[in-house]
Amino acid sequence: MGVGLATPYLTLAAILFCIGLYGALAKKSAIIVLLSIELMLNAVNLNLVAFSKLGVQPNLTGQIFSLFNITIAAAEVAVGIAILITLYRIKGTTDVNEMDSLKR
Repeated sequence: MGVGLATPYLTLAAILFCIGLYGALAKKSAIIVLLSIELMLNAVNLNLVAFSKLGVQPNLTGQIFSLFNITIAAAEVAVGIAILITLYRIKGTTDVNEMDSLKR
């Protein structure tokens, strides 16, 4: 077992991360930005599991970190959606350029 076996997983994770990064930086909808951040977190989880299973010294550490990362992602989505719903009720839009209420 070696890192050579993990190359397809790492390539897929890099592609997913790049798609998520593009969505987080280029899109204007806050919902798309949140989904893109989740896609980037899933790419990180895929890397953690790939190195945990197929790395030089396979162990469960990467899989445990991946579970913690999923838990934090779920909490982030809950808080993000709550903030987004509140801002939508106030502003009437999900455009991230219109959400500047902290700038005064």
